[in-house]
Amino acid sequence: MKIAVLGTGLMGAPIAVNLAAAGHDVRVWNRTRSKAEPLAARGATVTDSPAAAVEGVEIVLTMLNDGAAVTATMQDASSALPHDAVWIQASTVGVDATDDHVALARSLGLEFVDAPVLGSTKPAQDGTLVVLAAGAEELRERVQPVFDVIGARTMWVGEAGAASRLKLVANSWVLALTSAIGEAVALAESSGLDPKLFLDAVSGGPLDCGYLRLKGNAIIERSFQPAFSVQNALKDALLVNEAAVRAGVQLDVAQASGARLNRAVTRGHGDEDMAAAYYASFNS
Repeated sequence: MKIAVLGTGLMGAPIAVNLAAAGHDVRVWNRTRSKAEPLAARGATVTDSPAAAVEGVEIVLTMLNDGAAVTATMQDASSALPHDAVWIQASTVGVDATDDHVALARSLGLEFVDAPVLGSTKPAQDGTLVVLAAGAEELRERVQPVFDVIGARTMWVGEAGAASRLKLVANSWVLALTSAIGEAVALAESSGLDPKLFLDAVSGGPLDCGYLRLKGNAIIERSFQPAFSVQNALKDALLVNEAAVRAGVQLDVAQASGARLNRAVTRGHGDEDMAAAYYASFNS
């Protein structure tokens, strides 16, 4: 298949690499071209503009930072978009932006699949993301070959918009876990305890989980190479809280997680892994 991947950051780059390795004709574009250049050696064609990337393709996959970036990029590509192409929107952009993208796709004559993913850079590199997909049933056969490459599992959850709503539900859980892990480690250390005692205490029981060990050990070792940055986690926390307002529910933990992430950003940790929100537990 001829596929354009628009956005080659921490997630878009490995997705493009895996699609090219699977034999697809992949064209990539990134606002900062230098970030896309290494993909030329991995089988992708690097282009100078969104329009150049999408010309003649069957699939357009967007993996960009936020809804505004997705909209601007697709508008920049509009003059070259094939009217029979399918647009897979894989960025986490929230409920309102997804509604806007459905309307934009319609105005551009594109079929639209709402398909954010669960997982960070390692699953993206390994092709083991969980794809949350929503869209017209007749599109599933056309896009499934893409999902089979980038993910270990695809969940079809209804009409476009449902997948983005489910992604925010999952993100609310991830944010809560990350905040709780950071606070537990901070409390242990500040109480004069080895925080590994906490991990040992819950090991193998109902309170244990792989994510606790992953992020807990990262905090203990002060290893914050970003799999997903604090800044991006803050963006997602804001989207979760916007969705809560729209749904008419009060999410106290999500609000607190957003405040913690914001403190970590203002203290200079925005580009580090989201586990670095741990630093928000301290006064300075």
